[in-house]
Amino acid sequence: MNKKLKNLSYLLLAAGVALPLVLSPMKPPSKAPSGGPSAEAQTLTASAPGMDGDVTVQVVADKDYIYSVEVTEQNETPGIGTIAVDQIPGQIVSYQTTEVDSISGATITSEAIKTATKAALEGAGLTNAAFTAAPEVTVKREKDATYNTDIVVVGAGGAGMAAAIKAADAGNKVIILETTTMTGGNSIRATGGMNAADTPYQDLNEFGEDAGVEKTLEKAETDEEFADNETVHELAKVVRQQYDAYKANPDGYFDSPELMELDTIMGGHGINDPKLVKYMAENSNDAISWLDSLGAKLHSVGAAGGASVFRIHRPTDAEGKVISVGAYIIPVFTENVEQRSSNIRLFYSTHADSLIQDEDGKITGVVATGETGNKLTFNAKAVILATGGFGANHEMVESYRPELKGFMTTNVDSAQGDGIKMGQEVGAATRDLDQIQIHPTVEYSSSHLITEGLRGDGAILVNVNGERFFDEVNTRDKVSAAEIAQPEGFAWLIIDQRMVDASKVIEGYITAGYTKTGATYEELAKEIEVDPTTFAATMDKWNACVEAKSDPDFNRTSFTEPLTNAPYYAIKVTPGIHHTMGGLVINTKTEVLDESGNAIPGLFAAGEVTGGVHGGNRLGGNAVTDFVVYGETAGENVAEYVASLK
Repeated sequence: MNKKLKNLSYLLLAAGVALPLVLSPMKPPSKAPSGGPSAEAQTLTASAPGMDGDVTVQVVADKDYIYSVEVTEQNETPGIGTIAVDQIPGQIVSYQTTEVDSISGATITSEAIKTATKAALEGAGLTNAAFTAAPEVTVKREKDATYNTDIVVVGAGGAGMAAAIKAADAGNKVIILETTTMTGGNSIRATGGMNAADTPYQDLNEFGEDAGVEKTLEKAETDEEFADNETVHELAKVVRQQYDAYKANPDGYFDSPELMELDTIMGGHGINDPKLVKYMAENSNDAISWLDSLGAKLHSVGAAGGASVFRIHRPTDAEGKVISVGAYIIPVFTENVEQRSSNIRLFYSTHADSLIQDEDGKITGVVATGETGNKLTFNAKAVILATGGFGANHEMVESYRPELKGFMTTNVDSAQGDGIKMGQEVGAATRDLDQIQIHPTVEYSSSHLITEGLRGDGAILVNVNGERFFDEVNTRDKVSAAEIAQPEGFAWLIIDQRMVDASKVIEGYITAGYTKTGATYEELAKEIEVDPTTFAATMDKWNACVEAKSDPDFNRTSFTEPLTNAPYYAIKVTPGIHHTMGGLVINTKTEVLDESGNAIPGLFAAGEVTGGVHGGNRLGGNAVTDFVVYGETAGENVAEYVASLK
């Protein structure tokens, strides 16, 4: 078992919760024959496609019994797919069938292990019907139970764990309820990074984004979309003054919380809550420092769509290569929760159903359903909702945006909008529920999110004619709309070997089989079935734009290096449902507000379950900023609220 999985297993045990699949309502595990494998037992190997490449298993079995299953090769996402790698093989052996339950949130990896095991058995002629029989389901309902604590956090994603850590550090007893079998939620799928303004890590870069700042200011000052938006105009005045002062004395890298606010509000089409945006931007630098204190270091700074400057902070591995931010931060958060096990108790496979509200309107706990269907009551002095959005609830998405019917989603299965519904039941106000973001670069065949960081680091998009068609680092909604308008509604994302050498993330895409490759532009064009002459001309023209730092065709202002290092790679991408910007109405203290604008006593919320931060479109890198800043804030303010009751 790798270290991260070992830590996670220890956390579950320390919290008094059995490991997820140990409690699965299936028939009792089979008893292994004494003496080990029979003389007829064979050692078999087979593979099946996982989330990030082939998953290979080694199986020891004879015609009557499966003695062992081991995953020998895999490249699955840490904290998601690796949970299935750790759990599914043992389940197959225990129940003597490949038809064990998949792990929610790691379905693709689970199915790969089961499929590979089945292929190994069938390939050797071991076709015992029991090996593919559905397990007998014998649900033993556990007793109903009641727990008392200071604070209940609903959701063990980024916002929920950040809040729990902060609240526990203030001396509170905290219970986290997680509906799935693992921590992370949508947060663990975040690939790009975290936006933060005016940090010391930005100063390690040479400033060359003059065109980006000027483009933003010109738009703020002249675009009809913001003609009546006083917030945008006031921010533009402040940023103009800051930028003029910087040009007169160019020390370090130019950025400011106000420029981050301006980018965020303009990217959100001006319908954001300015107070929430201001709070997030002003506290983003401190949030980077807080992550440092927990052991999560985001020190590599790059570009992302909708940002005027280099602002997205990313983790790197020991070789200095950029890695996925969610798969990096969530294990760190989980480990910090584990370290606070005397104050934090984590319940997995526990679905929060409703909030408890007393006669005075105060929220005093949560009623939930345990894994075996038993009723669990959690009495508390306050509750934090951190359940995420509803991007995986197709019915709910379509009710607000019928035109999104049939779109794939990048969301985890548990993104069902449960926290929004729970809040509404106790009178919480909502906003912007029809503001649903589609992401322009979702891998065409797997629905795997391809990070926006690739475009920020220099990648371009071409259509089936081999031509660029839009500013690749514009806001997600606009890039997605341009992509949908192309022939056949998809695009090819083009990168080169220089980018591959700098990114573990891209290496993962290659291993997963998402890329087409060519030693020359013409060879890559043939692989992706576009006209070689046109594609080569497109690449030459783009490289000239990079050298000149000018894009007359689409007015892109973010440039890194030309795409001239062979071999070249292409990933087929299409838009997919990615983020729901709407949710519960909160203030900067993360208190949930009712329809009259009053705080509902004892109810707080943070992360994608809330509305107002992102407006009509979320910028890449702001989701992590949102869940870290407002997760921290929820933990701090709920602690103050609880203290006020004593």
